[in-house]
Amino acid sequence: ELMASLQSRLQALWEEQELVLLEVRQCAKWGEELEVLVQELCKPNEFERYLMFIGDLEKVVSLLLCLSSRLARVQNAISRVDGNTEAEEKQSLNERHKLLSRQREDAKDLKENLDRRERVVSGILAKYLTEQQLQDYQHFVQVKTSLLIEQKDLEEQIKFFEEQLEYLEQSIP
Repeated sequence: ELMASLQSRLQALWEEQELVLLEVRQCAKWGEELEVLVQELCKPNEFERYLMFIGDLEKVVSLLLCLSSRLARVQNAISRVDGNTEAEEKQSLNERHKLLSRQREDAKDLKENLDRRERVVSGILAKYLTEQQLQDYQHFVQVKTSLLIEQKDLEEQIKFFEEQLEYLEQSIP
């Protein structure tokens, strides 16, 4: 029963992931249309700033999400440490935790820098776009970020349920 329940949940997550991937493709198409508009209206150096911001948006958000999920896994492993855990393993987990914490703080700094760049790009675009076009751009940035987060969350959930199913299969004689 438990295995059937896990399989069912996994199936639902895979279906949800397909829908999110469809939204990601639609968002990418929207981004391409926006890019053409910005290229037509802005000066070449302003267009470059826009392109760099959009490219870095995905990289920085993905980096933050990846580091956060890795840190959460290490924290979970640390919480399972008990008297039987070897000192070497405890030390390794603590070192990984410190390293990932530092890396996440660095990534947060990158995100703050990216937010400042987003304000600069918005200021540039405000000179060329109509109010509606500017709102569309801002909505695009929000949707792109949300989809990245949703995608990563689904990947993590799928991985978790696949691991649970694997552990359960291994535990059955």
